[in-house]
Amino acid sequence: MYQLAAPAFAEIEIKKSRFLGQLYPLHTRVEARARLADIRAQHPGAVHVCWALVCTGDSGLDDDGEPSGTAAKPMYNVLVHKDVTNVLAVVVRYWGGTKLGAGGLTRAYGQAISDAFKTAQLIAVETMADIMFSIAFADESQVRRLIEKYQAQVLEVSYTESTQMQLSMKEKQITSFIDELTEMLKGQVHIIS
Repeated sequence: MYQLAAPAFAEIEIKKSRFLGQLYPLHTRVEARARLADIRAQHPGAVHVCWALVCTGDSGLDDDGEPSGTAAKPMYNVLVHKDVTNVLAVVVRYWGGTKLGAGGLTRAYGQAISDAFKTAQLIAVETMADIMFSIAFADESQVRRLIEKYQAQVLEVSYTESTQMQLSMKEKQITSFIDELTEMLKGQVHIIS
């Protein structure tokens, strides 16, 4: 999974219609609405401002008056194919006087976003996960060094009859961390979750 490092742009012309492909990194639908309002204000002569949003827990599509499925859906398909998240894809269309048909529109909107990706810089997204475990009091300093090695974040520590720790770390490192923790403490660790 990837996300954008910065906005990216492309422009194509098909039968005198201009398609301005734009990609923006963002994290919420509220940010997307604000960005769309700015884009509409910058392009008052545009006939369509179509968009596709892929955001953690919040996605959306809008053909903005183009025939259903000919604008936002091909844009969305490009986003899915590129395996990106937290991105708003926008295509601003200026009418050129010639109808393109459903197939022509589908190709044009998809191509505008594909071309924008040619200039985009993508960053790999690391999925984080939480882990909770219980250890002896005397082992805490040794365990904290291991936590630093894995660059995990300590979310919570509680002291009862033992030390309970909750961490946030890269999901792909959890198995290695547990294996190393178990070996280091000679099995004297209780993984809670």
